[in-house]
Amino acid sequence: MKHDLPVSKGQTIELEITGLNSEGDGVGRFEGLTIFVKGALSGEKVLANLTVVKKNYAVGKLKKILVESPDRVKPLCPVYKECGGCQLQHLSYEGQLKAKRQQVWDALTRIGHLTGVNVLPTLEAPNPWNYRNKMQVPCMGTPQKQFIGCFALNTHKVIDVENCFIQKEKNNAIVKVVREWMKKYKIAPYDEDKGTGIVRHIMGRVGAKTGELMVCLVTATDNVPHFKDLTKMLKEALPELKSVVQNVNKRHTNVILGNKTQVIYGKENISDSIGNLKFNISCQSFFQVNSEQAERLYAKALEYAALTGKEIVADVYCGTGTISLFLAQKAKHVFGIEIVAPAIRDAKANARNNNINNATFILGDAAQKMPELVEDGVKLDVVVVDPPRAGCEPRVLDAIAKVKPKRVVYVSCNPATLARDLAYMTQKGYKVDKVQPCDMFPMSFHVECVCMLSKLSAAKKHVDVG
Repeated sequence: MKHDLPVSKGQTIELEITGLNSEGDGVGRFEGLTIFVKGALSGEKVLANLTVVKKNYAVGKLKKILVESPDRVKPLCPVYKECGGCQLQHLSYEGQLKAKRQQVWDALTRIGHLTGVNVLPTLEAPNPWNYRNKMQVPCMGTPQKQFIGCFALNTHKVIDVENCFIQKEKNNAIVKVVREWMKKYKIAPYDEDKGTGIVRHIMGRVGAKTGELMVCLVTATDNVPHFKDLTKMLKEALPELKSVVQNVNKRHTNVILGNKTQVIYGKENISDSIGNLKFNISCQSFFQVNSEQAERLYAKALEYAALTGKEIVADVYCGTGTISLFLAQKAKHVFGIEIVAPAIRDAKANARNNNINNATFILGDAAQKMPELVEDGVKLDVVVVDPPRAGCEPRVLDAIAKVKPKRVVYVSCNPATLARDLAYMTQKGYKVDKVQPCDMFPMSFHVECVCMLSKLSAAKKHVDVG
């Protein structure tokens, strides 16, 4: 039976915005149909022109704000509307923190059907600007007319950006020097469609604690004219420069880095620290882009693990071992498990560099390796998981439940998959004690969380799912 929709494409409607979705768009309902409006804020009344109409939802373009939210502010960035890097600059920072807590709450209740979970106020960033220690900006155009900056939302069109307000200032300074070099020596940016040109991306890395700088030029060719001149210009403009490397990527791909990397000047890496732990960072290394907030996130994970020095801990999806090494400072022993071989190599090196001897890093599938540890006589008291955006595989969650740790600490970058996995764990005899959102990426809709789960005794076991 066909149902008539209450709206049609091209129609302009008046709409009350009641919330934000997980991408930062305003959400309202019109005669029962959900409408998404980019740029609208919760509490506003707007006029929206409908550009997409589907059976279960519609998308509208913001035409006019009739009643403005008190949390609306003027975006700092002049290319904010065109750029896809930030989504919430038009929302006050206090409003962003509230919206991110609400995003987590909505996911837990609507996706996970969890009730009574204590979702704490979002941990704010002391400085919500100039926080990104890693920059990778695309280059397009011609030697005479360059476009260096960021991709427009949902496109491969590059928006020219002179100064990015969420990047560390030194990263912006790196782009300025490379831009001047490309103009002076007529170095062609890469043309994605034609497969011509030289410079594909400019990558910069800043040691937030050390101040050390790395420049990685991603090129489509092995030979780059006037590379020595670029190095000279960078050294003169940036006294903190420790490394200049070239990465060659000749493939027609969206992947930024290629397989070949060579040092042009200085070292192959720079150093930085989180807390009292030191890390060497290459152009390929994974390292949290917001070092200051990462320290707070890891400290919260350590707090939720509630270690006394007697516990054996498994850190699943351990990556390069950053959380593992934080835990090792308070645990009897930590087993880091990761399926990516280069990450395990980096983790072992990080442990050696920090003189940490009570951390063992295991290459393999956590669903297999955790039971093997138990079979070898290891009793896991605490399990920490920090999975990718897709969340934990069910068999990993099953393996955690089978080894029966007293506590599980779940670090998440995706509230939707977090909610799904927490609901699954409640069915395995665990209770969600609290969830701490952390603002790792101010001005964007992304939010990280740290969650504490505790094992219920057989007598108290229940499923806290609505």
